[in-house]
Amino acid sequence: MSENLARQFLLDETVVFLNHGSYGACPRPVFEAWQSWQRLLESQPVAFLDPKRGYVERMRNSREALAGELGTSADNVVGVVNATAGLNIVAQSLKLAPGDEILTTDHEYAALEKTWAYVCRRTGAVVKSVTVPLPLTREVDFTAAVLDGMSERTRVLFLSHITSPTALVFPIESIIAEAKRRGIWTVIDGAHTPGHIPLDLEALDVDFYAGNCHKWMMAPKGSAFLYVRPDLQTMIDPLVISHGWTADNKKPGAVGPFGNTPFIDSLEMQGTRDPSAWMTVVEAIRFRHANDWNEVARRCRDLAQATAAEMAAVTGLRPLSAPQFCAPQMVAMPIPPCDPEWVHDTLISDYNIEIPVFRWKDHHIARLSVQGYNNQKQTEALVHALKVLLKL
Repeated sequence: MSENLARQFLLDETVVFLNHGSYGACPRPVFEAWQSWQRLLESQPVAFLDPKRGYVERMRNSREALAGELGTSADNVVGVVNATAGLNIVAQSLKLAPGDEILTTDHEYAALEKTWAYVCRRTGAVVKSVTVPLPLTREVDFTAAVLDGMSERTRVLFLSHITSPTALVFPIESIIAEAKRRGIWTVIDGAHTPGHIPLDLEALDVDFYAGNCHKWMMAPKGSAFLYVRPDLQTMIDPLVISHGWTADNKKPGAVGPFGNTPFIDSLEMQGTRDPSAWMTVVEAIRFRHANDWNEVARRCRDLAQATAAEMAAVTGLRPLSAPQFCAPQMVAMPIPPCDPEWVHDTLISDYNIEIPVFRWKDHHIARLSVQGYNNQKQTEALVHALKVLLKL
C-alpha cells in the first residue's frame, strides 16, 4: 500500500496496526466529516435533532447511500450502533416458545452467543450448535453439517457471514434457501462483511441481516445497520420505546409518526442521541469510491494471503480453510501452542505490533488484518517477531 494512502489515516505511526478487524480505522477525510456533523449538532442541537428541520432527510440520505451498496432499498435498512445491537433487536423480537431450537455453529461471536443464551433463558428456547469441519475445503461439508442439525424444532438459523475467531467466509446462500424452504427464520451476523466482500441482500434472500459500517467500510465507530425483509418488518420491536413508536404500528399500511415506515421510525427516532457517525456513512462510501478501494482491497488480500502462507510454511500448520473460504483481508493464522496472552502482550511491548492472539478450541491463532494503510514491511515485522517469540 502506498505511503500516501497510509497518511490518510489517523493511526499512531509508531504502532504496526494489524488489527483492523476488531474496531476498524477511520480515514482522515471521513473523520473530519464526522467532526463536522458533530459541530453542527453542538452549534444548534434543537435545530439539528428536530424532525421538521432536516433530521429525517439526513438520516434517510445515509440509508439511501448504504442501501445502494447493499442491493436493497432505503426502507429496508436502519442505522444502529453496531451489528450486535441490530441482532439483539431481532433476537428479542422473535416469538419463540419452550423447546424451539436456534441452530448455529461453533464459530460464532461470543457476544451473540450470550444474546441467544439470554433469549433462551427468557423464552425456554434452546441453542443447538453444530461443529463445522476443519479445515473447511468444500461447501458441501459446511452445508451437510448445518443440515444435519436441522429438525422439526428448528425455528431460527443463526450464522456468521464472516466468522470473527476463525475469519472464514461461510457459504451461506444454499443453506439460507433450504432454511426458508423449511419455514425457518434466517438471521445473519454480517459484522465483517460490508466493505470486505460483495453483499447483495435481496439476492441473498435473507430474513434478517446486521452489519458494521465502522469496520471494513471505514465509517466512524457507532455506525452499523439492521436489514429486515419488508414482509417481516412488523415483527420487529425496538429495544427502547421512544418517540418513533406508536400503538398501531403493526397494522397493514401503517405510517410512522415521522413519515417513514413504522419499522424505520420506531428504531431511528430514539430521542436525544448523537447520530453523526451514521450520517457520515455517506462520506465513507464516497472515500472508498474516490480511492478505487476495490483495487486497494485486492492488494490487501494478496498481502494477507501471502503472509499467511509464509507463516504456514514456517509453522508447518495447516490453514483453517481452503482459500475460497478465507476472508480476503483477514486471516486466522494457526500458530504452535503457546501462552497467547503473553505473545500478544509481548508483541505490543517489544515490537509495537497490534494483532489479536488467542486460543480458540484446540487452535492457537494470530488473526491478521490487512487494510489499505498496511504494507509488506509491517507484515514482515510480524513474521519475524512471531518466529522469535514462538522459537520457530
